Amino acid sequence: MTEILAGIRGAAPVGLVQDLTPDEALCIRYLRLWWAGPEAQAEIWNEFSLSLGPTRAKQAFSAFESVFAICSSHGRRPFVLNCVNCKSLGGDESGFVNFLGYALEGQREDAFLMACNFVRPEVALILLNFAMDLALNLRLIAINIRVVQAQPPLCKHWHRAYDAC
Repeated sequence: MTEILAGIRGAAPVGLVQDLTPDEALCIRYLRLWWAGPEAQAEIWNEFSLSLGPTRAKQAFSAFESVFAICSSHGRRPFVLNCVNCKSLGGDESGFVNFLGYALEGQREDAFLMACNFVRPEVALILLNFAMDLALNLRLIAINIRVVQAQPPLCKHWHRAYDAC
């Protein structure tokens, strides 16, 4: 796949997903899933709902939809993404993760400059406002996922306190 996309801007591999923080890797996963179609978008909704609860998930999903609607309708060019399970990180994907990182940290000026790489300046502030909400919710989802993964599995049998499972 890398050979096919070698001449396309935004497709150049710039790193590996495994080298990202959990928040960043989750962002890449959702970014790729979003463009994979309605079934994948339903998977995103399910994870949002489980992690955030239905009310907050609706707000987060709305921000997610808005970010991608703005990027689609006002983008400088189409995003170039790898397939959902690809281990490589493309240039556009890396830029998007950094944009959301600045938004999450409240570094509005840097986030605005990154947004201008994706959309025209007159809509970059609108994109930034949705991205700040999205980034915060992605952080909460990543935290919730880590907490669930860190819990030990339930034992399937009864035992005394001093017995090993």
